Amino acid sequence: MRLIIEFKSLTDFNYYDVNKYNVQGFIYSLLKNTEFKDYHDMHGFKFFNFSNIFPVSNFKYDEHKKLIISSPSSAFIKLLYYKLSNMDVFRLNKYYFEIVQLKLFKSTCSNSLISGTPLILFEDKDENRYFSFNGGNLDFDFFFKRLKDNAEKKYNAYTGENYILESDLFDNFEFNREVSIELTIRNNTFLTIGNLWKELSKDIRRDDKHFYNFLFDVGLGEKNSMGFGFLNNNRRWKKNAK
Repeated sequence: MRLIIEFKSLTDFNYYDVNKYNVQGFIYSLLKNTEFKDYHDMHGFKFFNFSNIFPVSNFKYDEHKKLIISSPSSAFIKLLYYKLSNMDVFRLNKYYFEIVQLKLFKSTCSNSLISGTPLILFEDKDENRYFSFNGGNLDFDFFFKRLKDNAEKKYNAYTGENYILESDLFDNFEFNREVSIELTIRNNTFLTIGNLWKELSKDIRRDDKHFYNFLFDVGLGEKNSMGFGFLNNNRRWKKNAK
């Protein structure tokens, strides 16, 4: 399930003055004194994700922007909707915004996806080394094998099942580019490596639809609760499918 928050800025400032850590902190603040209050401190997977704030441009007074928050848990999304319904103004970093509209909708994964935010995957988690395609390392087999393993572990942790996808995670893909993301958390700044995809396509079997719908809402790869690995349905596929 997904929640779209439409809001307007109460001042002018640079787009990058609000980062993913600010958005994550805002979401955690809404979970205080609720059944999800332990999400902030729990280890392991946190089953929610969010988009970039869009459109991507500097914030201007009274100009409308949007943010999408997604989760396989409808209770989680409905709780955020309820909390925000009782608020007129909220804060990200030191800036204030006025809520214009909230919209809930059930999300369904199509056969063709695009990455809405960079997808991050550890190459070696013990060494805190992220997978990179730079330097001629185009080992897509290794990348998608690790990505599939991460997706299955995430799904089984959420459902308590022992699900195994009996095929490749995707049938076809179109790589876009690799990006480096500078994150500042508690005054500490570090670089993270991620990648963007023009298309990730799969002829989804009916028996696997629940798995892909889960991934659509929780995201691909690592650090989903920081807004990485967010997925959107591919509009190009929708046009071609008509």
